Amino acid sequence: MGSIGSVIRATRLPSSLLFVIGGVSMYLGAAAAVWLFGTLSPAAVTWLRQLGAAVVLLAWRRPGRAAWRGRTFWLAALFGMVTAVMNLAFYESIDRLPLGTAVALEFVGPVLIAAFGSRSVRDFGALLLVVSGVVLIADVRWAGSTLGVLFALSAAVLWAGYIVLGRKVARGGQGVDGLAVGFAVATVVLSPLALGTGPVWTSPRLLVLGVGIGVLATVVPYALDQVVLRRMGQRSFALLLALLPVTATAIGLVVLHQVPTLPEALGILAVVAGLTIRTREGPPAL
Repeated sequence: MGSIGSVIRATRLPSSLLFVIGGVSMYLGAAAAVWLFGTLSPAAVTWLRQLGAAVVLLAWRRPGRAAWRGRTFWLAALFGMVTAVMNLAFYESIDRLPLGTAVALEFVGPVLIAAFGSRSVRDFGALLLVVSGVVLIADVRWAGSTLGVLFALSAAVLWAGYIVLGRKVARGGQGVDGLAVGFAVATVVLSPLALGTGPVWTSPRLLVLGVGIGVLATVVPYALDQVVLRRMGQRSFALLLALLPVTATAIGLVVLHQVPTLPEALGILAVVAGLTIRTREGPPAL
């Protein structure tokens, strides 16, 4: 199949709109995952998500031999593993924290990317806002779920790795083909997590829901991420991530009936404001 270039040519929507579409899809998938946590562990749901995404992407893209060889393969494999472990940490966090809160705490990762190399007073102020927001949210939640906060912050570090590696995969020309290879590798490596998926194989509803989470939370948003990462630099991409806490909080409120406390809401707004006022970088070199 063709490379990410064919997807880009077929996608004329603005990057910000693509990003919002991806964010809505991702957090609808996350909300569906929360529903599954009553039957399966977060680790089992993570593996089902990876399996569903890998099967759909491999069937869609059918990566050629070049995608399974040499540096291209190892980069995709590393990207797939980092993404899978990031998703595992995120699911463990939303099993213990409200969706919007967990996403806001994850922003430590994008902040590291957005702030890297920054020297201006404006960027320093943006970083201060984001850190203040994260501290405010963590202070609210630390006593209630220390482990949830630690999982969310672990996901944050891995999210930074996702942005850096995802940019390399996108700019390397593999794009969605690289996603297919990487998620297939991660599904195999993390196959011990499948031991917790027993109830799924006797319930068509649970199986469809598990695969659907893979499509909503992985295939759609990560494929769109590859388009956006191809168009812009990784710091501008990190800036766009400011749209996600609002998206996650709205979905958590509407779908899961999770109402943020006032300190949490202020913390989320501080995170969004910090990434929004940060100095924008120029377009990436082609």
